[in-house]
Amino acid sequence: MEKLRIAIVGYGNIGRASLEAVLEAPDMECAGVVRRVPSREGYPELEGIPVVADIAELGKVDVAILAVPSRKVEETASQYLAKGISTVDSFDIHTEIVGVRSRLAKVAEANGAVSVISAGWDPGSDSIVRALMEGLAPKGISYTNFGPGRSMGHSVAVRSIPGVRDALSVTIPVGTGIHRRMVYVELEDGVDFSAVEKAIKTDPYFVHDETHVQQVACVADLNDVGHGVNLVRKGVSGRTHNQLFEFNMKINNPALTGQVLVMAARAAVLQRPGCYTLIELPVIDMLAGEKEDLIRRLV
Repeated sequence: MEKLRIAIVGYGNIGRASLEAVLEAPDMECAGVVRRVPSREGYPELEGIPVVADIAELGKVDVAILAVPSRKVEETASQYLAKGISTVDSFDIHTEIVGVRSRLAKVAEANGAVSVISAGWDPGSDSIVRALMEGLAPKGISYTNFGPGRSMGHSVAVRSIPGVRDALSVTIPVGTGIHRRMVYVELEDGVDFSAVEKAIKTDPYFVHDETHVQQVACVADLNDVGHGVNLVRKGVSGRTHNQLFEFNMKINNPALTGQVLVMAARAAVLQRPGCYTLIELPVIDMLAGEKEDLIRRLV
């Protein structure tokens, strides 16, 4: 069977983790990595892999994994979809997903391509678990408790603020879906901490949570990419009350995000043109292997 040719756009933590997942996938090969500056310097793992500034240099690409910050996803995805290249991304601003999905669907459909958005672990694989729990107990309440751990999206958002040299946002679960954000910032010389603190607390990533900001000398001394989630639903199956479901996960954040992106890329080529979230895709389409073998082993 011909392998899927996957391009990786961007090469930060998610890009590197996505490359590892692609290289381990039996049905995929890496067509290349797209970077603003097409260099392998400092990245020995890219030896033998094309590194380019323009995806057109890679020839046939079945799916582009967009390992770019969430605020650049819609613009980047639109550019690739307009070229007829299917995309997957890990867009993680929950409140904006419906709007982004609607706008990208128009571009994808017009160009015969597929976009899978918000294909990380949350939103993403956790979304599938939440949907399953709600199906099992249609009436009830679900709580998603993140952490404790580093939020990549939140950390990237802080690093984009002028004057911030580096940043780490740690999510602390308070319980019942409520979180505290502990943000550590390393500032450029002469930057006003109070102005940076205000910018963080009014950012859409943080505005709905209790947020504490602290200036530190070196963020790298604090950094840890571990994270986790606890999903709980208590509800009613039919007319039977007191159904309680719980799902727990402790993870390396970039590694799991990269793996989910690869799952989404596999499913993307099997869908009709349009834009999808993970809960809209058949789970079996995300797995490597023959369908009958998967059914025999997993059902």
